[in-house]
Amino acid sequence: MQAVHATPETVTARIESAFAAIQRERMTGVPILNPALAVAAIGAQRWGEDWLAILVTPWCMNILLLPGAPENPGWSGLKPGATARRALPSGEYSFILGEEPALGRFLMCSLFSPMLQFTDQAAALATAEAALAELMTPVVKPAPATPQGVSRRNLFGFGGEGIEAAS
Repeated sequence: MQAVHATPETVTARIESAFAAIQRERMTGVPILNPALAVAAIGAQRWGEDWLAILVTPWCMNILLLPGAPENPGWSGLKPGATARRALPSGEYSFILGEEPALGRFLMCSLFSPMLQFTDQAAALATAEAALAELMTPVVKPAPATPQGVSRRNLFGFGGEGIEAAS
């Protein structure tokens, strides 16, 4: 996917078109399909040099990363099926490299599969939007707790409390 002319709308359209074709051509009659769901790409946005979106299909919900440019060095050497770790604000995730002629290379991280627990498209889209919000929320690590009311003397057993004098 070329970065020069890509917009969130064009990235969304390419993802949806590629996965709608997969549904029509390869997924017809597969028992794990949820007939209440359709293909949708949620929240396409730049993430560093790449594009990030949540993919909703009748068979899975994945985090998708697409290279922002074909020469992106973070993608070199990866072959379909290979795993790659990528950091998002909420943490680091393992992705699997996929490749489709209509879309090119992409990294995917499964959120749900199969999708049978979703009653309708609205529920799946709401879940995708909530997942995206959580993924993009930085993890805040709490400051280490410091003991209150303990002096260094007491901490090392020299405070006199509970210590008997040697005879």
